[in-house]
Amino acid sequence: MEELTERQKLILTLIIHEYARTATPVGSKGLVDQYRLEMSSATVRNEMASLTERGYLRQPHTSAGRVPTEEGYRFFVGRLLHQTDLPDSTQRMISHQFYQTRRDVEQWMRLAASVLAHQSHAASMITAPHPERARVKHIELISTRGRQVLIVVVMVGGEIHQRLVTLSEPVSQAQLSATADRINQLCQGKDFEDVYSSRSTLPSLEQDVISWVKEEIEHKDTLAAGEIYLDGIANIMSQPEFSGTEDGRRTLRILEERSLLQNVLTRTLMHSSFGGVEVLIGGEGTWEELRQCAIVLSRYGVPGLASGTLGVLGPMRMSYGRTISTVRFMSSLLSDLVSETLVE
Repeated sequence: MEELTERQKLILTLIIHEYARTATPVGSKGLVDQYRLEMSSATVRNEMASLTERGYLRQPHTSAGRVPTEEGYRFFVGRLLHQTDLPDSTQRMISHQFYQTRRDVEQWMRLAASVLAHQSHAASMITAPHPERARVKHIELISTRGRQVLIVVVMVGGEIHQRLVTLSEPVSQAQLSATADRINQLCQGKDFEDVYSSRSTLPSLEQDVISWVKEEIEHKDTLAAGEIYLDGIANIMSQPEFSGTEDGRRTLRILEERSLLQNVLTRTLMHSSFGGVEVLIGGEGTWEELRQCAIVLSRYGVPGLASGTLGVLGPMRMSYGRTISTVRFMSSLLSDLVSETLVE
């Protein structure tokens, strides 16, 4: 496609800004007056006609102004992806919120979803950092009552699993602590799958504990695979294009049912680099249900160890500059937090 002139790039950018602000078609005279352009309304109108012919704008009604098309948004976003950062004061405020919380993955996820929704004025979604291969950081065995024992497993990455089991015969707390110490030594620097595979050479109690730990990890992994932390649903349902419309009801179903979101997030996790930002506009021809939406996504974590996905979903006319910079910053911040947890 023929390259746009600098004047056309300016007009397209201003139309996108104005449409994001007002949610109404933008006319040439209003654009000149609002931004005090040093060109006539006729000149702007001619450029808008050219941008319409080339697929960057469309005219909803004969007498109306123009609105951006998906192609117009893609051009705009392509120029933004590496050009925007959150203000330093906002970065410091967000960082302070995270470092004031206790080191708890679930609390981080809820806070991250809240911050993303607040900063973008849209709906946020985030998945917890998931180990690429299960590695156990620490195991505790606690005698509770009779033959019952509580197994507490702390994973590399911060996840905590607990399981109550019943032994075939009573075992003292001293024996349980010694068993946990031996298993912890076996787990140091190893994937838990390797520990599990070599369990046959161990005493029966240690074999049982390792098997129970593996079952608990697999069970939690199955549950976690569908878990998405959401916030800010009211933000997008209040937008004009979604308020009381079929598009709004469809978007609400997407957020409530979550299977489509899981599909989108999984695709991002599989194909994205850490810290990069991906913008999906209008479903990108893949997800018809998202044709009126835009999603800004990023993968965070530590390569080879643990990763998760975070993002923002909103109307196609969202404030891309602020949303992209917020998602990028949050991805970097969460990657740092995961890294600090992993190396401890």
